[in-house]
Amino acid sequence: MDNIAIVGIAQTKYERRKKDKTYLDLVYEMTTAALDDAGLTINDIDSVVTVSNDFLDGRTISGMAVGDAAGAYDKNISTVEGDGTFGAFYGAMRVLGGAGTTLVVAHSKGSEGDIKTVTNAMFDPIYQRHLGIEGITSSAIQANAYMHKYGITEEELAAVSVKNHANAMNNPHAQLPLDLTLGDVMDSEMISDPLKKLDCSPVSDGAAAIIIADEEQAKKAKKPPVWIKGFAHCADEYLLGDRDLADPRALREAAEKAFAMAGIDEPMGGIDVVELYDAFSYMEPLWLEGMGFCAPGKGAQLLLDGITAMDGTLPVNPSGGVLSAHAVLVAGLARIVEVVEQLRGTAGARQVKGAKTGLAHGINGPCGQSHCVWILSKEMRG
Repeated sequence: MDNIAIVGIAQTKYERRKKDKTYLDLVYEMTTAALDDAGLTINDIDSVVTVSNDFLDGRTISGMAVGDAAGAYDKNISTVEGDGTFGAFYGAMRVLGGAGTTLVVAHSKGSEGDIKTVTNAMFDPIYQRHLGIEGITSSAIQANAYMHKYGITEEELAAVSVKNHANAMNNPHAQLPLDLTLGDVMDSEMISDPLKKLDCSPVSDGAAAIIIADEEQAKKAKKPPVWIKGFAHCADEYLLGDRDLADPRALREAAEKAFAMAGIDEPMGGIDVVELYDAFSYMEPLWLEGMGFCAPGKGAQLLLDGITAMDGTLPVNPSGGVLSAHAVLVAGLARIVEVVEQLRGTAGARQVKGAKTGLAHGINGPCGQSHCVWILSKEMRG
């Protein structure tokens, strides 16, 4: 693979409701902020990828509404309807294919819709949708499957929420910086057994953007480029009953491909920081297992042993993760932005000392049906 890099980044502060911002406002602000971060103008952008969803935006062909705000006039533009990591994947492929410097921008206003109604539409219309299953209840099914298979306790999952909300206290972009105890999480309202309110991510408004360039353009960037060493995605079966929900097979395959592309044989020794998509507390240990950082069923032990803490050998979600801010479609792109900050050494109070290589991760579909894994580095490929 040719050397390509992320040269510009931007993200908003995530809030429960951005009443004074339209979708266009968010996209325009992130586009201009990413350009400024890269030291570029819109004339330096050759290709634009917007990330949106008709159901979430409440309109058909939702990408058309934000194209102008992304500076896409007279440029090659496409829309990806999925998580921001998948939009970034498409943007990276464009750069590798010779399309030139590419802007990827994602927006979300969860405050303007009903997430349960929207996520109910993910499911089969004949056999499943009428049951009322949606994003939270399907995840509760997965959490139960995971806990039952490996003997994971609710307290072990609650510890993830405690860690990540505490990390968010160092992140000015986070929506929910909280100083919690295990008791706080365990005593919070039951949403869908075993998921309690503080096991769940919030509804959020926000946006993010990145700019990807080839080696020649990256070396001209205003700030040190962060090189894309490996990236891959994989999808599992659509129907939940056709999957082992406690075995994230698609994630395992995507991670293996990304690590191989990056030349990393041992994930635990090759990655300095991880930003993963933890929409619910159980997802952090389950996704770590799928990525190969530990054996199946041992993800929770990594936290209990302090390995995933800020001062551990593998800090996970120093930003506070998706548990602390969940702008749907934006959240995965925010994971990439956070890893870029870490590798630049500009993450402020949430900075992981000496971080050189990081992993960013996003998901699509119910219970992590699809996964996208990114390996980023301060050093370009040899």
